[in-house]
Amino acid sequence: MQNFFRHLPALATLLLAACGEPPAAPPPPAKPTVAVLTVRQEAVPLRAELPGRVTALRVSEVRPQVGGVIVRRHFEEGSEVKAGALLYEIGSDSYAARQEQAAAELAIEQAALVNLRIIAERYRRLIDSKTVTQQDHDLAQANYEQGLARVKARQAALRTAQIDLQRTQIRAPIAGRIGRAAVTEGALVASEQAEPLARIQQLDPILVDVVQSSQQLTQLKRRLGSGALQPGKAAVSLLLEDGQPYPHAGVLKFTEMNVDGATGSVTLRASFPNPDGLLMPGMYVRARVEQGVQPDAVRLPQQAVRHNERNEATALVVGRDGQVEQRVLDLIGSEAGLWAARAGLKAGERVIVEGGNKVAPGTVVRATEWQGRPAAASAAAAKEG
Repeated sequence: MQNFFRHLPALATLLLAACGEPPAAPPPPAKPTVAVLTVRQEAVPLRAELPGRVTALRVSEVRPQVGGVIVRRHFEEGSEVKAGALLYEIGSDSYAARQEQAAAELAIEQAALVNLRIIAERYRRLIDSKTVTQQDHDLAQANYEQGLARVKARQAALRTAQIDLQRTQIRAPIAGRIGRAAVTEGALVASEQAEPLARIQQLDPILVDVVQSSQQLTQLKRRLGSGALQPGKAAVSLLLEDGQPYPHAGVLKFTEMNVDGATGSVTLRASFPNPDGLLMPGMYVRARVEQGVQPDAVRLPQQAVRHNERNEATALVVGRDGQVEQRVLDLIGSEAGLWAARAGLKAGERVIVEGGNKVAPGTVVRATEWQGRPAAASAAAAKEG
């Protein structure tokens, strides 16, 4: 009897089912919760990261302009020199003697010219009175002109000798840092020899040559011309060989007007301050060049962007009805943990940042506001400032 009462509820349930009463339906599954970011349109600088090489602002290879033996060196290797500073001295005795000889020959010709001028003036006065013949008069004038020409030639020879004597003192043509000395005292050097005696480089400011494909540059110019892209500030920043950022900002100076036929690239030149000498000629760097401003881009965290099987950048968007849909994005770059897209999203749309791995397009979700936006946005703003 006790067993009968124990199974009575179950028997009642069976009797109700037999009478046509359906069992209660299970509760609907809970909607998955995702964190979303409401995107907005803003002006985003378009930056290209390009490889580059550091090059000196000016380079001067110091060579002798007269031959002789080096008798003295006046600089320390690796030091800073001023323009016009004395670097080397060449033995000058023979050049000083040539200058004295040229000065003496000039004096002789000048003295002879005085006599020729007196004769020419006397014959000019006498020609009217028929005391001298026309031929004698013309000969006197010609002798004076020849004497005048010889004086000018001797003056030029003296000036040449003076210049050669001055060139025995080899001076710095530009200011900058001088490298190692290629010769020492006692070395014989020749006029305008192929091997330089030293090399001077101006390193502050310094230049960086970066290369960009001509196809990218053409697309950029086309977008600027159509108004789809606004002109940028031509600002440039650097990443050094060790991956660390260079502390000083640079500016784009110019773009070459010709394309390298071998590589299909164009060279862009930027200038940077280099007060600490951190940048050295020949150094490899990565340059971030601001080439324009996208006026209607949207920024979103990098974890909100995925790539599909066609390697297209995509994002999941929550519609007003809570349903998820997928969008293909046209990305223009990333910075400070944020992607920038110029197409695929509209202002006011909600992009899934967290929880996207547990939903698919068509899923109805419960959206909450993502809390990571302020920190990411402030980091991007601080870097742009």
